Amino acid sequence: MKIAGFKIEEWMNRYCPKAVYDLTTTCISPLSINELPFSKDIFDVKLGYGDIEGSMRLKTAICSLYENQSPENITVTHGAIGANQLVFLSLLERGDEVVSIVPTYQQHYSIPEALGCNVKLYFLKEENKWLPDIEELDKIITPKTKLLCLNNPNNPTGSVIPDRLLEEIVKIAQKKNVWILSDEVYRGLNLAGNPYSKSVADIYEKGISVGSMSKTYSLPGLRVGWVIGREDLINEINHQRQYNTISVSILDDYFASVALENRDAIAERNFGIMHSGVNTLNNWLKNNPKFQCTMPTGGTTVLLKYNLDMPSREFCKKLQSQTGVALLPGETMEIEGYVRLGFCAENLQEALNKITEFTY
Repeated sequence: MKIAGFKIEEWMNRYCPKAVYDLTTTCISPLSINELPFSKDIFDVKLGYGDIEGSMRLKTAICSLYENQSPENITVTHGAIGANQLVFLSLLERGDEVVSIVPTYQQHYSIPEALGCNVKLYFLKEENKWLPDIEELDKIITPKTKLLCLNNPNNPTGSVIPDRLLEEIVKIAQKKNVWILSDEVYRGLNLAGNPYSKSVADIYEKGISVGSMSKTYSLPGLRVGWVIGREDLINEINHQRQYNTISVSILDDYFASVALENRDAIAERNFGIMHSGVNTLNNWLKNNPKFQCTMPTGGTTVLLKYNLDMPSREFCKKLQSQTGVALLPGETMEIEGYVRLGFCAENLQEALNKITEFTY
């Protein structure tokens, strides 16, 4: 299978190791094992394959994040990246029509394209606060559409689809018999109101929700994700995963279970970091009129608009060369004139000060 280069990952692999200040990050400072309240029974764990589709302990903990799911509706995967890929491999065939809401994670359109699908991109607009317009979405989704892909909360914009708007999107999908894949790796990180938005798997029979330990729970090194969906779809995904996963590490499964069972303490820590980052960014923007952004309502990133006549790749290269600050070019996410900034990065204030000093 030939597939397009993964522009975000290729950029980060090339430039982030050289950065003094890495503002491309999408994670909240990762936890160490010592910060998890594990017991000594970990030392008695046999390092076999473990439960192939995820332990019952982990699946039970995942169920607690949703309104009406059961272990039979869950399969555990190698991160959300593995979850998304398995959904596409299980659901799509050559010639299927897929609508992907962008900007988003490139998996959501490049894998369907590589499978021979007809992919249509629906671009969010900043004047709409980076939220879908229902009338526009209704027009681009047709009775031929098999799958709608969305990311909520959204990376890179930081927008959160309100529950009522999500229900309107579901009504469109129901009317046209369309599956919805909702990449919810930032679910639980809403900055106001209920930290957890509605999950599409809880409100729609053909809703598929993908989650992960990487963002909300600050454990990207565990490489644990999951898919929530209808039991027949999960069975097909498990059929596919036998060819590429076998099982996640039994240690990853164990520590993910511990973390989810103690998620309130992790949330308290992470929201402190998030609110501090948002306040720092907001204060910086007030004194730097060459940059603007729609402030995030969730997640860990924003799209920063810069008022310079310069392509985003050139801007990011020059910025990092002069200041050591790494940002992600909007071009890698199919949008020009913007850069992605992770506001939960360490040394955020110092990095923003360096951007202020940048000579264009």
